[in-house]
Amino acid sequence: MSHFETEAIRLSSTKSNQREHSSPIYLTSSFTFENAEEARQMFADEIEGNIYSRYSNPNTAELIQKVCAAEGTEDGIATASGMAAMFGSIASLLQQGDHILASRSLFGSTHQLLTKVFPKWGITSTYGDIADIENWEKLVKPNTKMLFIETPSNPGLEIIDLEWVGKFAAAHKLILVVDNCFATPYLQQPAKWGAQIVTHSATKYIDGQGRVLGGLILGKKELIQEVTYFARHTGPSMSPFNAWILAKSMETLAVRMDRHCANALAVADYFQNSNDLEFVKYPFLPSHPQYHLAKKQMKYGGGIVTLTLKGGLERSQKFIDNLQMISITPNLGDSRSIATHPASTTHSKLSSDEREKVSITDGLIRISVGLEHQEDIILDIERALEKSR
Repeated sequence: MSHFETEAIRLSSTKSNQREHSSPIYLTSSFTFENAEEARQMFADEIEGNIYSRYSNPNTAELIQKVCAAEGTEDGIATASGMAAMFGSIASLLQQGDHILASRSLFGSTHQLLTKVFPKWGITSTYGDIADIENWEKLVKPNTKMLFIETPSNPGLEIIDLEWVGKFAAAHKLILVVDNCFATPYLQQPAKWGAQIVTHSATKYIDGQGRVLGGLILGKKELIQEVTYFARHTGPSMSPFNAWILAKSMETLAVRMDRHCANALAVADYFQNSNDLEFVKYPFLPSHPQYHLAKKQMKYGGGIVTLTLKGGLERSQKFIDNLQMISITPNLGDSRSIATHPASTTHSKLSSDEREKVSITDGLIRISVGLEHQEDIILDIERALEKSR
């Protein structure tokens, strides 16, 4: 099997002797052994098998198998949330005194990890601007061990050249970690460009219906072994039920993303010349500053569009309050379209100066374009713009 859609549907590691067509849920905290010697061998890692669901479970194993096939990675581990994956990918591989070089445009909670949490343990970080990527050479220190990026970025939709950054990380012997949440493994595979670790908030597009939390850390086997050791003993394990949901969701990821991307492009194209907006940003819109780069490394442009409204905070709040169909929630990647005001919600913990550096203005609205009919999505946005004037 060589096609994404086929592997996402047909790969399965949870068959029992009941001949079930759909994988069952293994809601068990532990597993039994045939005898004492088998138990010893499993704990010694001499043979494979399930011991305890904090360690592994058939449902998480199937999810990892499917996502690794999609991403082109050797191994992986599932975590309880996306932020558990972000935290685990860093904490498991670095130690006191290490330094992280990160792209400035990151999700708000990832920013909090780098600036508030890890410094407590002697792990420091420096931000590099995407617009000045050639200057990153000067930001590498003798103790720099990791390069952490997300592309497209949340919420600014900035695109980083994965080919360039992969070569840069290799030249400096840095662990390259790429948050691939916005693109999903269907649209982009960072491992092909040199990423050693790929992370996801599976809560978003991989689930796709706003039902469960989950995170994924994928990558090279030797690094995932370190991540696994860390996760087994610190406990950010994914529920078997959530893993079952997410493994089933992988089966429809391709068809869902096709619709998300088509709808998002239609929304971006419709509003790109609106007099109510300062700017419309979407990776596959020719006006996007990194349009050609996005076309190079992404299959389609993704499901996120940002609208920068004229009138700042007051206009943005009126716009959101006048949406009738589109949901108001901080989530994204749902089958339902969602509007978020990042400056006052997801990125509100950043200072105004920090938000300005990553172009999160008071007028910026992040639209997670859902699977509804595109004409209905456009109409809801258009009416809200009219009523917010």
